[in-house]
Amino acid sequence: MSDRLSPLDVSFLYLETPTTHMHVGGVAIFQAPADGFDFNAFSSLVEARLGLLPRYRKKIRWVPGHISNPVWVDDPDFDLSYHVRLSALPKPGTEDQLKEFVARIQSRPLDRGRPLWELYVLEGLADDKVAIVSKTHHAMVDGVTAVDISTLILDAGPTPRETPPDYWVPEREPSNVGLLGGAVIDWLRKPSHVVDTARSNALDARRTVSRAVEVVNGVAATLRTTARSAPATPLNVEIGAARRFGMVATDLDDYKRIRKSHGGTINDVVLATVTGALRAWLQTRGESVNGLTVRAMVPVSVRSESQQGAGGNRVSQYFVDLPVSEPNPVMRLHQVSYAMNAHKESNQAVGADALVALSGFAPPTLHALGARLAGGFSRRMFNLVVTNVPGPQLPLFANGAQMLEVYPVVPLAKGQAVVVGLTSYNGGVFYGLNADRDAMYDVDVLAQCIDEALVELVETVL
Repeated sequence: MSDRLSPLDVSFLYLETPTTHMHVGGVAIFQAPADGFDFNAFSSLVEARLGLLPRYRKKIRWVPGHISNPVWVDDPDFDLSYHVRLSALPKPGTEDQLKEFVARIQSRPLDRGRPLWELYVLEGLADDKVAIVSKTHHAMVDGVTAVDISTLILDAGPTPRETPPDYWVPEREPSNVGLLGGAVIDWLRKPSHVVDTARSNALDARRTVSRAVEVVNGVAATLRTTARSAPATPLNVEIGAARRFGMVATDLDDYKRIRKSHGGTINDVVLATVTGALRAWLQTRGESVNGLTVRAMVPVSVRSESQQGAGGNRVSQYFVDLPVSEPNPVMRLHQVSYAMNAHKESNQAVGADALVALSGFAPPTLHALGARLAGGFSRRMFNLVVTNVPGPQLPLFANGAQMLEVYPVVPLAKGQAVVVGLTSYNGGVFYGLNADRDAMYDVDVLAQCIDEALVELVETVL
């Protein structure tokens, strides 16, 4: 069976434009070992572990006529030195220079004629630190395990773990005729799959009906929220290809203290912090915040307790109106918590999942049009994206160097001036602000406002 891209995966290729690149990335800062960071040894480590992620030596081949989704095929000319690169800042490299490097790297699209990922090892940072900047196309990240190359290089201790031998030999690249034949075979197989699925669902009619009612209610809740146009703010403008990048490092214990004192969840505290930051940032621009809300699209994990550790991802999208007009930080937190609870009770998560699943029935050409149309409506539906991904609370290492900080780089959607991504790791919460270069000339001001908004909440803790 061919390794064909799923409708969701291929949508990220269709959504990509010269100004909206669909790669995700990260900036990890490491403390180099006493004997320095050995780039050649690091490259060898990456090469040895690529066998654990076969897709990272595959490239995309489109089916002639686009009669089916493209497939992953082995790249017979795979060149590790193209994907793992060494760069350096003039010593001692500053944080501003690091952010400028990240912005320039993330502004460039990935080469679709090669496997869709890159790693940059950046030397020259102050205090013998090293940064690793990653870029991976959204279509590359496995929809089941969500493992990417940056995860593969990390170990729980300074000594790299043993890796099974890799005897990779690229398979012969298919011809256009072979691609067409594979598409026809996949299409012929699909009806039986649909019949089998229907037969399985029919075994429990009561469960099926209950699920259908739940989905309908969830879809209705989602549509009610997004039917109201997002407020007009400086966050929604025509964007270019160039980027700026902001970084904020905060302490996870502060969020825990706020949650313990005022209730809600860690994610609620994060959203309340972002709300306060947006309020202050808008005021620095002379914008009125009276009666204003900012609608955020917030991806949320909806895995149950029994699903934890079982592998796979259950992520849904909530649309939350952030109360930036509210001057009281505790009231902002309560309003955010109330809004998030209302979404959970309305089963909006199910509605969002159902809408995504429906796209799987669209033929590739129509799916491409639908994906582009959805991207065009993003400005009307929400003002910005806020992603919060919990990470491990223990130190990790790459080639003997301890990771100190890690900042996500989330792609911008069409008409979105900035996206806020954050990751918790080893007692810290790290914000990465990926922003349009022209529209967000003051992204560092927004970063400072995040710091100050968190302090404002901490000061309310008794």
